[in-house]
Amino acid sequence: MLNKKTQYAIKALIFLAEQEPYTPVLISEISSKKKIPLKFLENILLELKKEGILESKKGKGGGYFLKIPANKIPLADIIRKIDGPIAMLPCASLYFYERCKNCDEQNCGLHEIMIEVRDANLKILENKTVADLLIPSKNK
Repeated sequence: MLNKKTQYAIKALIFLAEQEPYTPVLISEISSKKKIPLKFLENILLELKKEGILESKKGKGGGYFLKIPANKIPLADIIRKIDGPIAMLPCASLYFYERCKNCDEQNCGLHEIMIEVRDANLKILENKTVADLLIPSKNK
C-alpha cells in the first residue's frame, strides 16, 4: 500500500508536470491546489530535489519545477525514493533485501509468490511514468 507521503509526492509531480516546462511553481500554490499540508509538502519536495527529480529557483518568480521530463520519471522510482521497497516482504525486495526472521527461503512458498507479485508490479511501475498519470485536457 502506498503511504500518504508517496501519494502526496505523486500528486505534486502530476501538478508540476501539468505546468509549462521549467516554470517554477510556489510550494503554497501546489499545497493549495492539491490539498497537501504545506509543511509536509516542503519536506517531500526537498526529498525529490535531493533525488534529482525536481529543481528549484529562489527569489521572485521562484519555486519548484521538474528537472527531467515527466515521461522520464518511472513510478517505480518515485515509490522507491519516497516509500522504500516495492516488494511486500523484505526477502522479496530487489533493492532493500533483508532475510526474514525464522524463515528458510529455499522452502518458503510465500517467498516465491511474493517474488512473482513484486515482478508483476514492477512490470507495470517501471514502464509507467508521471506523464501517464496526466489527464488530457478536453480542449487540446
